[in-house]
Amino acid sequence: MTYAEAIQFLYGLRLFGAKFGLENTFKLAALAGNPQDKLRFIHVAGTNGKGSTCAMLESVYRMAGLRVGLFTSPHLVSFRERIQIDRKLVSETDVVRLVAELHPLFKQFPTDHHPTFFEVVTVMALKFFAERKCELVIWETGLGGRLDATNIVTPLASVITNIALDHQQWLGDTLEKIAFEKAGIIKPEIPVVTATEEPEALALIENVAREKNAPLLKINFWEGRRAAVPNQNLFGSPTPRPSQVENLPLIGEHQKINAALALATVEILQKQIPVSDEKTRVGLANVNWPGRLQLIQRPNGQKILLDGAHNVASARVLREALRGGAPSTSSACLKDEPCRADAVLNVPTTLILGVLQDKDWRHICETLAPLASRIFTVPVASERTADANELAKACHTANPSAETFACANLAEALKKLAKEKFVVITGSLYLVGEALELLGLSPAAESERGLNEWSVAAQPASERR
Repeated sequence: MTYAEAIQFLYGLRLFGAKFGLENTFKLAALAGNPQDKLRFIHVAGTNGKGSTCAMLESVYRMAGLRVGLFTSPHLVSFRERIQIDRKLVSETDVVRLVAELHPLFKQFPTDHHPTFFEVVTVMALKFFAERKCELVIWETGLGGRLDATNIVTPLASVITNIALDHQQWLGDTLEKIAFEKAGIIKPEIPVVTATEEPEALALIENVAREKNAPLLKINFWEGRRAAVPNQNLFGSPTPRPSQVENLPLIGEHQKINAALALATVEILQKQIPVSDEKTRVGLANVNWPGRLQLIQRPNGQKILLDGAHNVASARVLREALRGGAPSTSSACLKDEPCRADAVLNVPTTLILGVLQDKDWRHICETLAPLASRIFTVPVASERTADANELAKACHTANPSAETFACANLAEALKKLAKEKFVVITGSLYLVGEALELLGLSPAAESERGLNEWSVAAQPASERR
C-alpha cells in the first residue's frame, strides 16, 4: 500500500458517515489491544478555542520535557496534521502501516456497522501514541463529546472551552442541549475546567459535574481587564499568573481566555505532572497554531490575516480583534522580524469570505461585512459550500457602502487583490487550508483536504438524550 492508496482508503470511509455512539470505537480499540489504557490524556471539548487550547497545553508540557501526543481535527491541508508527537506530524510511512494493521480488524464488524472515518482515525492515533510511549496526550473531541469517538478515554482532566450555537442539527438547537453533549466528556471524580459563560450552559455543566462528583474549576474575567484567571472554587484559589497570558504569540484577546484555561489545567495537575512556572511561561510564549488569526507577510509586503471564523461566535471574536487592534506578535510571518497586529489592523480592511452552507452564513456576513471597505466572496472547496453570489448579496445588505464582488474561487480573489496592503481571509477552516496552499505556506494536498468532508448517519439530537 502506498501513502496515496492509504489516503484513498480513508477517503472511502466517508461513505459510512459519522455515526454517533461509542460501541464501534470501543470494539475497534479492543481489537487493537486497547492502546488507550497505556496513555494519559487531557480531554478538550467546546464550541470554539479547542485547537488553540490544545496547542497551548501541548507546548507547555513539551517544554517541560514530556513526550506529548496531539490529536486534533479538522486538518487544514494534510491529514497528517491530525496526529502529532512533539508537534511532528505522523509520517506517511506510519499512516500506511497503521491503516494496513487496522484493515483486517474491520472484518469483525457487520457491514451496516462498519467503523467510520473518525472512529478509524481515533484508534489509529491511540495505537500510534501508545507505540511511541507518549507520556501525555492532548486529546481534542471531534463533534460534541458525549457520543464522540474520542470519549472512550478516562483523562487526567477534562476541559470545556465554551458553549455557543454550532452544529445544531447534530448537537441540539439550544445552548443547554449543546452543553449536554459537550459535558459528556466529564468523568466521575475527574477535574473539569471551563470558561463557559452562558448561564444555561454553565448551569448544565455544573449539574453534570456535581452528579459525577467531578471538581469544577471555572475561569472568569478579571474585573476591568480582559485577562482571564481562575475563580475560587473546589480547588481553592490557584495563584493567577496574568503576565503569562499577556504576551502570547497568538493574536486576539480571546486567546488570553484559552491561555487561562491551559494555565488552570496545568495548575490542577501539578501533583501528577509537575511543571515549573518558567517552563509554563516558555511553553505559552512559543505556542504555534496556524489558521487562527494567523498574520503573515508576503515578500511584496502585503499582510494577510487568516482566520477560520466558521460560526457566528468565532466571527464575533474576529470582529473584536479587527476593531481592537491589540498589539501582538506572530511567529507565522514570512520575514525574520515578527508582524505586529497593531501595525496593520488600523488600515482599511479588505475581506475574502467563504462559508459552508450548513453554517449560519447570513449572520456571519452581518457580523463581518460592516468591517470591510471591499468584500470578495468565494466558494469553499467543499461540496457543502455556500454560494458566493448569495454571500455577496448578504454582505451588501449588511454593508451597502462596501464594494462587493463574487469570485469564482480563492485564487481569482487573491490575484485581484495582489496589491492590497491588508487582506483578511476567513469564514471556513477549509478556506484557510486552501489559502495556506496557494500562498506557499504548506505543501499542496488538495486530495487530503477532502477528507474533512463527512455526513452524519445518526438519530436527530432530540432523540439521543
